Amino acid sequence: MKEVMAIVRMNKMNQTKRALSDAGISSMTAKDVLGRGKGLVDTTLLEGAEKGYEEAIAQLGQSQRLIPKRLLMVVVPEKLVQKTVRTIISVNRMGKSGDGKIFVMPASDAVSIRTAEGGDTVLDGIT
Repeated sequence: MKEVMAIVRMNKMNQTKRALSDAGISSMTAKDVLGRGKGLVDTTLLEGAEKGYEEAIAQLGQSQRLIPKRLLMVVVPEKLVQKTVRTIISVNRMGKSGDGKIFVMPASDAVSIRTAEGGDTVLDGIT
């Protein structure tokens, strides 16, 4: 099993939930987050700030605000990882900076609190 963690635009969340549900992936967790990607960082300012130049530090502080995003976390069996990733990309890809990121990480176990069942049987896509 894997955890698929996606950072997406706020205005794409409802479409993403609907697309995942239509793909048979209905279990998910989401939360509001703030962040920025590498596309918004001026490397010249960053280098100047690292060297201690006050002008660069001042400009960096003004231009690098954090953007509201939505963090979506889905734990799926191995066989649904690519389908989950493709579905998230299909909804969120606009071809612009800020479209988001997807991270896929191992998840060692899942346990249902209600039934105490464990493993893949508690995940979507397992019958």
